[in-house]
Amino acid sequence: MSRFKYSYNAIVYYQEEIAKGIDRVARFGYDAIELVGEPETHDVNEINKLTSDAGIEVSSICSIWFGEERDLVNPSAANRQKAVDYGKSVADFAAGVGAPTIIVGPSPVGKTAALAGKDEEWGWAVENVRAVGEYAASVGVNITLEPWNRYETYFLNRLDQAVELLEATGLKNAGVHGDMFHMNIEEDSIPGAFLRAGTALNHVHVADTNRAAPGAGHLDFRPTLRALAELDYSGYLAFELLPASNDPFSMLANGGSQEFLDEYTEKAINHMKAVEKELWPDA
Repeated sequence: MSRFKYSYNAIVYYQEEIAKGIDRVARFGYDAIELVGEPETHDVNEINKLTSDAGIEVSSICSIWFGEERDLVNPSAANRQKAVDYGKSVADFAAGVGAPTIIVGPSPVGKTAALAGKDEEWGWAVENVRAVGEYAASVGVNITLEPWNRYETYFLNRLDQAVELLEATGLKNAGVHGDMFHMNIEEDSIPGAFLRAGTALNHVHVADTNRAAPGAGHLDFRPTLRALAELDYSGYLAFELLPASNDPFSMLANGGSQEFLDEYTEKAINHMKAVEKELWPDA
């Protein structure tokens, strides 16, 4: 029996019908699938039937924080409201498919410089993350704040920054999210950052140093799994894997990087379970 619960982010399956991704994840022994946060592209009833038939859960929703209308710290009040409304729609989607957690990024991917003063942006972040979180709580969903690396955002890059923002919101249904790909760039120690986050940690994205499946790069996952075990972490380990390209989705749409489908879906979970077996042979 595995010590951790594993999920696979369907973002890399985006060019396929969701039924195929759910079947793939179930076939390779995952506990759950992480769905892409575009509620209008999904049929909740269909997903519920597919996951029930496959015997898996929906672990989480990978919200797509991209563009000025999904920017919780945008100088435009109208855009900030649209971003809050988007977050609420993702929470509704999560509630509909039984996902316990949605990912929140205060400033969108690709926005690498502030458009307002630091204090002003921080105030907007606290206000609007709180608004999304409070709405999520009302529909029985948690949120998780995800830092991204410096090449994708200027706003939150490390877990300690996310913890600071989390504490400022006062939310009780919220935590912070460590993505090992981003952490490999920004943190002095991946396991150390997890341990410092402590009980605030409520979601984890797994990837190797090159954002491929564990075992395809050079990250040693043993210290990180030990740290998560020390924390008695009970959330999901969700693989978020993407090809090494400035436009990975076009690459996939054009038939490239096919290893990220069956091959890496199988390799990812098998590698992590092998590490678990090495660390806890009697489990």
